[in-house]
Amino acid sequence: MTPSPGSDPVRSPAPATPGGLLARTLAAITPADPEAYAAAEDRQSRLTKPPGSLGLLEQVSVRLAALSGQCPPPMPEPAAVAVFAADHGVYAQGVTVWPQEVTTQMVANFLASGAAVNALAAENGARVVVVDVGVATPAPDWPVAAPDALLRRRVRNGTADFTEGPAMTRQEATRALEAGIEVAEHLIADGHRCLLTGDMGIANTTPSSALIATFTGADPVAVTGHGAGIDDLTHRRKVDVIRKALALHTPDPADPVGVLAAVGGLEHAALAGFVLGAAAHRVPVILDGVIATSAALVAAALSPASVDACIAGHRSVEPGHTTALRHLGLDPLVDLGLRLGEGTGAVLALPLVRSAVRALREMATFESTGVAGG
Repeated sequence: MTPSPGSDPVRSPAPATPGGLLARTLAAITPADPEAYAAAEDRQSRLTKPPGSLGLLEQVSVRLAALSGQCPPPMPEPAAVAVFAADHGVYAQGVTVWPQEVTTQMVANFLASGAAVNALAAENGARVVVVDVGVATPAPDWPVAAPDALLRRRVRNGTADFTEGPAMTRQEATRALEAGIEVAEHLIADGHRCLLTGDMGIANTTPSSALIATFTGADPVAVTGHGAGIDDLTHRRKVDVIRKALALHTPDPADPVGVLAAVGGLEHAALAGFVLGAAAHRVPVILDGVIATSAALVAAALSPASVDACIAGHRSVEPGHTTALRHLGLDPLVDLGLRLGEGTGAVLALPLVRSAVRALREMATFESTGVAGG
């Protein structure tokens, strides 16, 4: 599949019938290749090291072989981080101490290469693109430091307050899902062979916790953290807000698009689509923190095989992140006490993912070297 054509090089038009691209993408996702998986496990057992001595790196290399259908798998490079930005109507409920205009300001910071994810991506050789999928007050003059640094895939100006009604319509949720698919296809068409998730949206940990509670069945208090530094009083309010929304909508995890429409965010929907788009093309996607992983729960509900494309970059201090990772069956590569988002944890894991594949590709075997122990 290729991105939709359009005269504007920055924005491709949305599909004429929302849902068509989503349906085609879901149909294209197939489970990991068991033969390649077995071949990679066998090769790991013959490399010049004690079995299992490279820990999670061995698991990553085997999973990527199964994803690609090749042993050894291709190198996951070049890489690109897509930072999906959007705002949230639930901000009005006082669930964060940060003003909503910070979303707009941080998009400018990303585009000027001044954010943490820009610095870490530069260090690790990853491209950064910013996707406006629903910033409440977009700036017409955001600085664009590089061609295609800003992708405009706007669905609406932020979600509605989900304590009063659905965050968005089903059609809007589907359009946001398809925006994420389009971005994945755009980056893959540009030659990227590893995708990384990023996000920006003041108050976005609140819908993340609502999504995690819905898909895992966990109590909201167990999966709701302090986000970007709220105090205990605000935390209690945040939990109450999530409980109120879940009671109002009673979202059904068997209807993932409905869950997104009821209590999700535009960037959550786009991130879920991003995962699906990567999985359809058998390209690995490194998940960042709680925002991305809550979105991966949506992708998994739509297509369980999409999890085969996912690598957990890190473990966030947000309690819901561990719950979501456990539900997806993913082990995080690093645990550094991060809670920034932006894609920072995913970028920090990128060299580990590359190292995992390179070790499987380039290490000698016991047979080829004559080293005893094989």
